[in-house]
Amino acid sequence: MSQLDGAAQEPPPSSEAVREQAARLAARLAPQVNRLARRIVERARAEVPGFDRLPGDMQDLEIADTTRHALRGFLRHVQGLPDIDTELFRERAAQRAKEGVPLVKLLRAYHVGVEVLMDALAAAARPGEEAALLLLARQQLTALNATVEIVTEAYLAGLADQQASARELARALIRGDAPEEVAERYGLPLEPGYLVLSVGAPGVDEPVAARRLLQQVLTRLAPAAEGRALSLPNGLGGYVLLPGGTPYPEVVRCLSSGLPQPPTAGAASAATPQDVPAAARQADRIAAVARKPGLHRLRDVLLEYHLAGPVDSSAELAALLDPLDRHPGLVETVAAFLDCDLDRRRTAQALAVHPNTVDNRLARAAHLTGVDPHTTRGVQILGAALAVRRLADRGHRAAQPFEDER
Repeated sequence: MSQLDGAAQEPPPSSEAVREQAARLAARLAPQVNRLARRIVERARAEVPGFDRLPGDMQDLEIADTTRHALRGFLRHVQGLPDIDTELFRERAAQRAKEGVPLVKLLRAYHVGVEVLMDALAAAARPGEEAALLLLARQQLTALNATVEIVTEAYLAGLADQQASARELARALIRGDAPEEVAERYGLPLEPGYLVLSVGAPGVDEPVAARRLLQQVLTRLAPAAEGRALSLPNGLGGYVLLPGGTPYPEVVRCLSSGLPQPPTAGAASAATPQDVPAAARQADRIAAVARKPGLHRLRDVLLEYHLAGPVDSSAELAALLDPLDRHPGLVETVAAFLDCDLDRRRTAQALAVHPNTVDNRLARAAHLTGVDPHTTRGVQILGAALAVRRLADRGHRAAQPFEDER
């Protein structure tokens, strides 16, 4: 710092003299490139979260090689020598994206490299080279900005390719369309089995909102799946495919908090990749008949799932509720009454109305449908009708494709 303070107090040398000093300073540091590269890797290992957990060959070979390449490139540029090829930075960035290394960690490692090099230049500077040191600092910032642009652009391009490939695999798995061939074509792993989630939320009927919901769920589940989750959007939300060994309680925990809007998700297991289409259909139906947000398995909605089966009475059963549609609040009140275990006060709290309003609406619903929701038979029939209607409504919305789906 004393050198920098001195530079601020004394008249600076001519620009040409400063450039020559900077070139000589860079030349003195060139023989230390290997040592500096090791120092940068050590600093990154200590300071960049997760860097120490990267594979050893990635740290000591690939990253060290890229670091030496960057150091030599900067020092050559300062000395007026021909610039190095930056293609290595692009290749490494695309590779890190494919391997799942977060971009923020990758960029942080480059900043650590600049800090180490700046410290080395400051230590090597001689009295009278303060202005040259300042020039080198400015040039380092310029070089860092250029490198960050190159790395970010290549990383995002690689990430886009990786996401597109992963989506192709998810699509092939859910459709049962030769997933082995797709996995081999893109060099992606195929899990022995999958936990298939069908994700949606009440009121999500816009493509952007559905895509956003699915991405939020995927982000929450990524740690539990160790980065091996696949996803495929649809008009309702979409599918998430987790490795079959993903702990179910951990999936429940991830989806129970930390999301702006709680999703309603059905979960079904596929013992093999060939079982994924059937698991996806089951997960869809589970999510459709589930009464409340959360993660549901078949055992959680067994009655509704069974009653909502594709039999010839389904249409008439769902039509039982049609008269209620002409009266605001009736369908919602019946559904809430069943969800609250026939407790009128809890129902009133859930709907933010007076308990007497609940009584009046239920009486009106009983008159219009001929089914009393206070009776055992009424609970069964109305619960089944609501399940069939939810299933039909979900199927309609889920069938709405995104523009990028084929």
